[in-house]
Amino acid sequence: MTSNVSQSPRTDRLSEIDCDIDEFQRLVSRTTSLSDYRFASDVVKNVLIYDAPSLVDTVADGETRSLVQDELADALLNGPGIVVFKRAFTTDNALDETTAYFHQVIEQQHRSGVSSGDHFAKPGANDRIWSALQKLAVERPDLFARYYSNDILSLISEAWLGPMYQVTSAINVVNPGGNAQNPHRDYHLGFMSTDTAAQFRAHIHRLSPALTLQGAVAHCDMPIESGPTMYLPYSQKFEAGYIAFNLPEFRQYFAENYIQLPLEAGDAVFFNPALFHAAGHNTSSDIYRMANLLQVSSPFGRALDSVDRDAICTALYPTLLQLASDGRDRALGNVIAASAEGYAFPSNLDLDQPISGLAGETHAELVHRAVAALMDLPTFVEAQAALAARHRP
Repeated sequence: MTSNVSQSPRTDRLSEIDCDIDEFQRLVSRTTSLSDYRFASDVVKNVLIYDAPSLVDTVADGETRSLVQDELADALLNGPGIVVFKRAFTTDNALDETTAYFHQVIEQQHRSGVSSGDHFAKPGANDRIWSALQKLAVERPDLFARYYSNDILSLISEAWLGPMYQVTSAINVVNPGGNAQNPHRDYHLGFMSTDTAAQFRAHIHRLSPALTLQGAVAHCDMPIESGPTMYLPYSQKFEAGYIAFNLPEFRQYFAENYIQLPLEAGDAVFFNPALFHAAGHNTSSDIYRMANLLQVSSPFGRALDSVDRDAICTALYPTLLQLASDGRDRALGNVIAASAEGYAFPSNLDLDQPISGLAGETHAELVHRAVAALMDLPTFVEAQAALAARHRP
């Protein structure tokens, strides 16, 4: 029998020796063909473009929804690694109202002396609202429900991560004059030093991108001079990319070959976290480029942002009851998916023994059950606290 060891996926450690710039160039030199993507409406600079309103109508059929998700998952893994949904967030999703709310939060941060820098920019170059998901839910649950009822977010999150995904959010405003970032990959391995990432074997480098989905919702028009994110389509396919993105020759190649797409308010971009990307230079004098940066996590990983989902669901509960009363089942499911904990673990198995099945009730299942039973708020809060107690050590 002929051995196929040479064809097996590698499991050893990756290093700079594996960072062949010629191989990288071959991978990213592909051309995206619109004919390969049945549900896309256009290809611009190798990036797949989808018309969100028509796509939402298309996926109302369950079987078609699955086909669309198959296509989106393939686009993120094997295709360009990035998709754009035009007109994804509209007045129905309270786009203008949430934008105004985020501006108010930033103004309040300025008045209180909060300086919100981030991983890649110095304070003053931009403004951040950390834990924006929780702040919006607790302070404006009405806006949260309209915003996160969005079916495009649910569609692609399920496509890449499956059910039980976890949404977190941070608002980023790149101010006029804000400099471009260096190209990078994102969380998990992308938030480690090269030396640390190199300690994880090759199969972990392949696994890491499947644990998160990166997204950005434009909260203002973003012409090129405002510095929308720079991307290198197909770069997610380079296995040693978590080592390579810091190397000078790869940074140089990125600088000479990246693409940028102007966006309109309400457009949404989602991409594989292994895609080489970087925020652009805001060369404008008056555009404060605001985006809601969505990091959606697999239930099998750890989210970057710590979120109090009990507090979120407590604040949202009356709104959830109203969505159910209005018969808006899809919107209800989307809002619960974006707010509640979807996974049953980790759990204290002394207190939460999986006697009736392989896992106990999830927080999201509890929320659905409470809404269906029309639990009053105090009873729901008590049930939620009991579930949380069963998950503490």
